[in-house]
Amino acid sequence: MKLTKRISSPILLLVVIGLFSFSCLKQENTSVIYNVQCENLINPLGIVTANPGLSWKTRSDKNKTQQSAYQILVASDSSLLNEKSADLWNSGKVVSPTSVLVPYSGKPLDSRSVAYWKVRTWDENKEISQWSPTASFTVGFLHLNDWKADYIGMAETKDLPQAPLLRQTFNLTQTGQKTLLVVNSLGYHEIILNGKKVGNAVLTPSVAQFNKRSQVITYDIASYVKSGENDLIIALGRGWYNTGLPGVVNDGPLVRAQLEQLNSGKWETILATNSTWKCRASEYIPIGNWRAHQFGGEQVDGSRKIANWSKAALDQLDWIPVTKVEVPEHLATAQMTEPNRIQETLKATSVTSIGDKAYLVDLGKSMTGWLEVKFPELKKGQVITMDYCDHLDKDGKFVDRKQSDIYVASGKGPESFINKFNYHGFRWVRISNLTEMPAKESVTGYLIHTDYQLASTFKSSDEDLNKIHDMIFYTLRCLSLGGYLVDCPQLERLGYGGDGNASTETAQMMFNLAPLYSNWLQAWGDCINADGGMPHTAPNPYPAGGGPYWCGFIISASWKTYLNYGDVRILEKYYPEMRQWLTYIEKYSPTGLLQKWPDTEYRGWYLGDWASPEGIKEKSMNSVDVVNNSFVVRCYDDMTKIAAVLGKTEDIQKYAQKRDELKKKVHLTFYDERKFIYGDGNQIDLTYPLLAEIVPVSLVKQVTSSLKTEVVVKRGGHIASGLVGVPVFTEWATNNLETDLVYSMLKKRDYPGYLYMIDNGATTTWENWSNPRSYIHNCFNGIGSWFYEAVGGIRKEQNSPGFQKVMIQPQVPTGVTWVNTTKETPYGTLVVNWKVEGADLNLHLEIPVGITARVVLPEGVSQYQMNQKSLKLKKNQSGIEVISGRYDLVYKNSGKK
Repeated sequence: MKLTKRISSPILLLVVIGLFSFSCLKQENTSVIYNVQCENLINPLGIVTANPGLSWKTRSDKNKTQQSAYQILVASDSSLLNEKSADLWNSGKVVSPTSVLVPYSGKPLDSRSVAYWKVRTWDENKEISQWSPTASFTVGFLHLNDWKADYIGMAETKDLPQAPLLRQTFNLTQTGQKTLLVVNSLGYHEIILNGKKVGNAVLTPSVAQFNKRSQVITYDIASYVKSGENDLIIALGRGWYNTGLPGVVNDGPLVRAQLEQLNSGKWETILATNSTWKCRASEYIPIGNWRAHQFGGEQVDGSRKIANWSKAALDQLDWIPVTKVEVPEHLATAQMTEPNRIQETLKATSVTSIGDKAYLVDLGKSMTGWLEVKFPELKKGQVITMDYCDHLDKDGKFVDRKQSDIYVASGKGPESFINKFNYHGFRWVRISNLTEMPAKESVTGYLIHTDYQLASTFKSSDEDLNKIHDMIFYTLRCLSLGGYLVDCPQLERLGYGGDGNASTETAQMMFNLAPLYSNWLQAWGDCINADGGMPHTAPNPYPAGGGPYWCGFIISASWKTYLNYGDVRILEKYYPEMRQWLTYIEKYSPTGLLQKWPDTEYRGWYLGDWASPEGIKEKSMNSVDVVNNSFVVRCYDDMTKIAAVLGKTEDIQKYAQKRDELKKKVHLTFYDERKFIYGDGNQIDLTYPLLAEIVPVSLVKQVTSSLKTEVVVKRGGHIASGLVGVPVFTEWATNNLETDLVYSMLKKRDYPGYLYMIDNGATTTWENWSNPRSYIHNCFNGIGSWFYEAVGGIRKEQNSPGFQKVMIQPQVPTGVTWVNTTKETPYGTLVVNWKVEGADLNLHLEIPVGITARVVLPEGVSQYQMNQKSLKLKKNQSGIEVISGRYDLVYKNSGKK
């Protein structure tokens, strides 16, 4: 008591306050909510659903932060976005760690509904975060009767193929209100409102199967309109909406559009396309017919260019009535992937003379997109031709790819050309009929692709690995224009399922492609036949070659998209098509083994592997049957997992039984017990049965030995497979820690190999290992996942979609001393950096909030340091579990398999 009395009350009060403040500081939620998205898009307009999924990410500066609960507010106006006034949804405190695609569960939404929303979370200490930034979304047209507009276009003449301008003026009495322009074009479109282009998207909309579906784009035009008279122009271009292709009913592009404004809480249709609109031909004339090897380009007439977009100037031009067109009934739904946008600008690296008035321009690397040329002075009527190619021949001469643009000079002032409604895959441009060599600065290439997020990085101590990785990374960017992945942009532009299956794991590791795959899988769902048959490409404008590995994209890509992004709705939506296609498979499996099926009007060929190196007999039916039946085994295996996720109990048993029966039949039919091989004993013939677990456990060692003999002895350590074999081998090698085997294959500089491509001038991967037909192609990009999953050590745990749980297990190639890897997940940026120092491996981890990581140490290693604290694995402990935060581990770099 005496001691207490000696302490003055003010000092005691300060101590108490200090202790209380420290306690509060210790428990303060420092989490920051960011990257709030609706349907994996940022502030989307005109979405296709009234029950969207809402997502967010959490950043924290302290370890072991976890979300324990969330609260979402949704309101019809941003001014109402508070707990008392949120008129659409106040979720209240929801105890849940979920932060990916939380379903909207508020008041029913309908067409044109506008919603503003924000979210806050509670951490593991039940402390509350700040509210997220405000986000928004609007619901698109959900009902057929929402449309009051007609499809209109321009009557085409033989002398003037179409890329028309469609025009209408309208009056607005109010501005500053929510004002939307809803556009459903059949072919590409661009919007010019009061003389300004609306937005920065290009080559829009994304692809669709036109006899089943078209895409709708919604624009917020509030900042473009003015009080009084407004002038609206919709420019159109053909794209895939080309005469003779499925669903195309007009010789030129068409559009219907509505301008909607929200006044006093009610939507009013201000303007709709109809027969009162006027049109005229633009300066653009399409070249080519959008068939394989005939994509052509554009002709621009400089004398028809519009220099002044004011109403007064436009009124001076000749305009004629539009044509109203009846379009067959189909689904018109909102585009649910990002638009195409210009991503990079490339300046010419050289311009050389190659003959009389002809010049060869080198952009320095292959690219997909547009060209802009600023010409020296031209004479009226002077015709300049620009031809494009992806490679030069062995003598350094231009290779004609039937990609051409033409500019017809006006003879007035500075003149230039730039694409608008077509694009090219190219590196070199031959410019003909110029009297003066163009300066390098006057030629510009614009790389264009769907505006997804670049979601990963990889760098290592080995420059060869970096070059291979970067080539694959860049190639996939060149192949992803239009909301899907194509085989090549210059020759076919087709969304082949085989190329897609081969590269899906790589592409989804490198980029955030959840919206793009949603768009692409929608096209696959639209393309299935009544009998369950699937094409080899989607969209499917005309027949194309492939095999079961191509058709089965509907199963494989749906499953991988679910695993990588955690959206179970993908599985729910396409499960009927998956089951239907497997019924079709069974029709052509009379003995239980899939056999060659007939060609159809929508597909041809019956491939196993494709584009293998010279000397590999990939068309041998012995090999084809092993490959295709192994693929079907994996489809059945995927279906057992999908059925489990969806709670389809009977289907789990059904597909598991079919999988196991087919495994036995493949083994009994194709295994050579004298040679320990399957099929012809090629790399893929051995790898696929191992990967699909067709090989009985008692024979795995012998078959693996046969595979290594095939690789190291027979093929000199080279890759000896093609489009299907590369990702199959990659996945098997990653699963079995065969890092040095893959590394040694990648380090080969002679044929066949990736360094062989690079040493021979490749900046994008080829279609073939030698003598490639296409130099920008999606055949061999499946190896790309190895850089992240094996060397980087980032792998999803089983039954944990969206990277909720990951296994960190860097596979260190002999001779590589450090690797830095990042992967953007649905929860945030995952960082795995490692460095070999002496006998130790230093591992730096950054684990986002929402992810649990299990770090697997090399076999035989039990002691480690974590954040400078010495620790030891417990008995039977398989790994070290870490929850969000930054961790530095040190352990022995030993025990490599």
